Amino acid sequence: MGPGARLVTRVRLRNYKSIALCDVALRPLTFVAGPNGAGKSNFLDGLRFVADALRTTLDHAVRERGGISEVRRRSGGHPTDVAVRLDFELPSGGFGHYAFRVGPREHLAYEIKEEQCAVHGPRALDTASFHVRAGRLVDTGVAPAPAVAKGRLYLVSASGLEPFGPVFDALSRMGFYRLSPEAIGDLQPADPGDLLAGDGSNVASVVERLAADGPGSLERVERFLAEIVPGVCGVEARSVGARQTVDFRQEAAGSSAPWRFAAASMSDGTLRALGILVALFQGRDGGGASLVAVEEPELALHPAAAAALAGAFREASLSRQVIVTTHSPDLLDQARLAEDLVLAAEADGGIARIAPAELRGREALRARLYSVGDLLRRGELVPDESAAAVRDDQMALFDPGPDEEG
Repeated sequence: MGPGARLVTRVRLRNYKSIALCDVALRPLTFVAGPNGAGKSNFLDGLRFVADALRTTLDHAVRERGGISEVRRRSGGHPTDVAVRLDFELPSGGFGHYAFRVGPREHLAYEIKEEQCAVHGPRALDTASFHVRAGRLVDTGVAPAPAVAKGRLYLVSASGLEPFGPVFDALSRMGFYRLSPEAIGDLQPADPGDLLAGDGSNVASVVERLAADGPGSLERVERFLAEIVPGVCGVEARSVGARQTVDFRQEAAGSSAPWRFAAASMSDGTLRALGILVALFQGRDGGGASLVAVEEPELALHPAAAAALAGAFREASLSRQVIVTTHSPDLLDQARLAEDLVLAAEADGGIARIAPAELRGREALRARLYSVGDLLRRGELVPDESAAAVRDDQMALFDPGPDEEG
């Protein structure tokens, strides 16, 4: 694989749902593999929590997950704070980090206890940052600085400032996909088609947008779809009154022209395949999702589709970051993964651990004794103990300010 595209370079989570502590690096293409209930979905939801809180509001993101008691990890001791830190690289060449910590209050309320963002440009002097603690702006390198709004992430307010706008845009446009064949097959309200919905419920609008973007945009979706579902040779959006649907063109024996089938008449596997491919290739020239995360793409698909899916993931990761959760050995084998492209997930006593694969497993991969799929089949694709055993005092989520250094 080529150098690829990468937005989030490192993820640190503390007390998020079933994850006590997690500190992992991400590549342009990363697979998170493990059995059901291992914490794969919670790991992705930690990233989605950031995107939702920026795209809507923090309150909406918390309520959508059932309240702060359902977001923070349950423990028998003192109440725990939820914290997230994402280290990132921007298309402009800048890099930095964004972190926030949320803690509970009385009567199931919560508060933003700390928030920090630092952006470093290509030149040493191109640095901007802010640090909010307990509702007070304690450090900022930009002026005029917006006021801190209670209960609102400061990055939303700071997004109007030149250094922080690209960070807000990139993190708020991460896309997370648990696709629903029913939602994809139903008649859908028309929308701008800028970003595919998480369940695929606006896929017709996004397909229409891809067709309007010019040569190459929709063709990539159709090319991989034809490999996954033999006989399907194209898709197009169609209006039905005030709503939209997707029509599939499929070759038919004895017919000189493809037959057309409405999305509602297609199989769940075909609809899921369309949703996955549209998620991967949505937008052009910076449009669509900056990062695409797909949960268990193998569901409802024939194992023979694994090779085409793996090829689509590799191609998409050249232009946007891709994260895939899976428990399919076939998909892992077809992806031809190096050991640094896979994270292993497992749960022990209700606590999820996510880390690079155990050292002996990585050595077996390097020596080509086993594939990643082989390790999963044998139950030997497990997190490395030393990498997973991150201590709370090692989890540096916030960099010290000028008055805190030394």
